[in-house]
Amino acid sequence: MTPQELSNLAHLRRARDLIDRDYALPLDVPTMARRALMSPAHFSRQFRAAYGETPYSHLMTRRIERAMALLRNGASVTDACMAVGCTSLGSFSSRFSELVGETPTSYRIREHHAVAAMPACVAKTTTRPARGGQGRSESSRIREATGEAAA
Repeated sequence: MTPQELSNLAHLRRARDLIDRDYALPLDVPTMARRALMSPAHFSRQFRAAYGETPYSHLMTRRIERAMALLRNGASVTDACMAVGCTSLGSFSSRFSELVGETPTSYRIREHHAVAAMPACVAKTTTRPARGGQGRSESSRIREATGEAAA
């Protein structure tokens, strides 16, 4: 990597750290871009190239991840929504369902004994939401190959 690329990566890490730390605050791409010392458009392109998702997508994934922890601990859906920085319960619920695969209410009601027994570092990676089924076997070819579709 060139010195310029290393410098850009360090700036992108600052913005990603801002997202991870201040996810509950009203963050927008221009604010994140300022932290990375880049224009918003350039920042968005560079962030996606470095991390595989847009800055806003990363922010929402972090918010949903934190909301999942709150819901597991008994918080109401509305309280979890507001605590993670979302202002619209409908948008929160639809994004939650998109990433997790079930509604926030059904996730909250479901038992989470296995997660409670895991060390926090393992629970964090195990319960991390995956966008678009990444890391999950949702493709019909994968289900067929693993024998899940046999019925």
